Amino acid sequence: MKNKVGKQFIFTIIVTLAALASMVTINFLSFYNKASNDMIALGKSSLSEESEKLNNYLLKGMDVLQVTTISVEYMMKNGQSSKEIEEFLVEQSDRYMEDIDANFTGIYGFFNGEYIDGIGWVPEPDYVPQEREWYIAAKKANGKPVIVSPYLDAQTNTIMISVSQLLYDGESVISLDIVMDEIQILTESMNLSGMGYGFVIDKEGLVVAHSDEEQKGKNYQQQSGMNDLTEIIYRGETDAFDITINGEKCTVFTDVIMDDWYVAMIISNTKLFQDVREMIVRDVIVCIVVFIIILVFCSIAFYKLKWHMNKLEESRAEKDKLNELVMQALARTIDAKDRYTNGHSQRVAKYAREIAKRMGKSENEIRDIYYAGLLHDVGKIHVPDEIISKPSRLTKEEFGYIKLHPIAGFHILKDMKDNPLISQGAKWHHEKYAGGGYPNGLVGENIPEIARIIGVADAYDAMTSYRSYRDVLPQEKVREELVKGAGTQFDPDIVKIMIQMIDEDSEYILCQKTEFKKKVLIVDDEQMDIDFIKYILQDESQYEVYSENTGVDALKCVEEKDIDIMLLDIQMPDMDGFQVYSKLREKTDIPVIFMSVNKDLATIEKAQSMGVEDYIVKPFLPQELIEIIHNVIQNVTQNVE
Repeated sequence: MKNKVGKQFIFTIIVTLAALASMVTINFLSFYNKASNDMIALGKSSLSEESEKLNNYLLKGMDVLQVTTISVEYMMKNGQSSKEIEEFLVEQSDRYMEDIDANFTGIYGFFNGEYIDGIGWVPEPDYVPQEREWYIAAKKANGKPVIVSPYLDAQTNTIMISVSQLLYDGESVISLDIVMDEIQILTESMNLSGMGYGFVIDKEGLVVAHSDEEQKGKNYQQQSGMNDLTEIIYRGETDAFDITINGEKCTVFTDVIMDDWYVAMIISNTKLFQDVREMIVRDVIVCIVVFIIILVFCSIAFYKLKWHMNKLEESRAEKDKLNELVMQALARTIDAKDRYTNGHSQRVAKYAREIAKRMGKSENEIRDIYYAGLLHDVGKIHVPDEIISKPSRLTKEEFGYIKLHPIAGFHILKDMKDNPLISQGAKWHHEKYAGGGYPNGLVGENIPEIARIIGVADAYDAMTSYRSYRDVLPQEKVREELVKGAGTQFDPDIVKIMIQMIDEDSEYILCQKTEFKKKVLIVDDEQMDIDFIKYILQDESQYEVYSENTGVDALKCVEEKDIDIMLLDIQMPDMDGFQVYSKLREKTDIPVIFMSVNKDLATIEKAQSMGVEDYIVKPFLPQELIEIIHNVIQNVTQNVE
């Protein structure tokens, strides 16, 4: 009996060890593959961070140029002289070098038929601005900021680039010179934990920057051994690939900067995966020890495993909750692009969820349909803001961009394989039941049910939301349009459910509750500041702008005009901004944004403690002002709804 039990014990041990050995072998192979993939992912992430630094640095130059462009165009439109423009460029050139970046070496350009330089450089008599690369590139870009290829500056004898932009008159061009020092420094730091090296090339193969400074200025397309590498980079088919360089297999990570340059990081595979291999060896030794411990303490391991499984389940529940919060945040981000339909995604998700409930769907299906409603317009991230926020009728070309958002949304969401309904809702919610919709022209029940549900909810919210050109439609009109579209644009069965919801909504609760058009009051004793803000907001059609020069007049205006938001200067005679704010709070709680040249932290903290929405320091960027106003109004609107 003992021998039999002993044999059974030995047999059990052997089978257990064999099973564990097989499992560990498989796990190690999987781990090696995953670790290798993780290293690749880490390399991509590392390069992406470096690319973002380079991109942000160049964007900073473009932002500086565009801010200056706004002022120069303003001066030109107001007929100011070339001398005044030159004085302005000199002032800005000095300020940019001192306060923003020493590598921004000067603003210059061709204005009203005359070359003007912000650092006092006087060109030779035969210097023709229209023949210079910075002028030619700007003309080709037709009003968009453009990066000019690196060149040797005639004045400073240093390698630099120019950022140029064509002005409103179609002939004048403004340009900013940027020394390449910072780009070279960023490139020299390009590696993965000390491994590898990086470089930046332009579209012609010219090495703009390199970890090895001796490589700068070479043309890799004309260099044997590197031309194959550049060809793969230019094709842009992958952001990571293997290639043999100088007889050694390497991994190359690539990215694009500003659509003009390409950045690459090259790492030897021997170094890249060395740590992974060493980790595998160490883990094998550890596992042998663990096998012995498991044989002795199998029961302890069982209870620990059970404990870990419980923790895993808790972690999964927390992950599900986090996913919902992330989707909510993403939905708000999507809606923030469209300033005319604030809260659109949340409302569509709410209507779609109610339709699903009335259709008898399970809790999991209702949850997925709700998520699909939240993310159905995620593809609008790829649509230019000026098209989404355009107050007037879209052109055929612009509407073509809009029609791309279901496809873009599908490709963003298609990897969410646990919830395929989400990507289906994004892709096909603009299909029509009788055909003729987009992107695929599906008909009837060939359109996934989730897309038919969201299609009805989306159309309902479109009619019950404010637009720049109309108010919320009357409820009876909305009902009439849905009935008219049943069987042609919409699934008739789903329309019946929506009609039932409308008929039960006697107080017309299911609609956007806040108006789109907002009244903005500017209060400043400097008329020039008021004119500048009006100029910034002149293309923002959702704002109706008023202005006053004193606090007393501002308080009267608030009572008479039903103002939605106030931009309030602090330093004013008779009654300063703090006094105006205190008196305002006795009558209304409209949001207030302080404006001031005062950068003192105590003043800012005082404003915050009083409940001011934001504090903006003069002079400010136009984009900064527009973003602050929009975010403040959006937050107030969401709180109301």
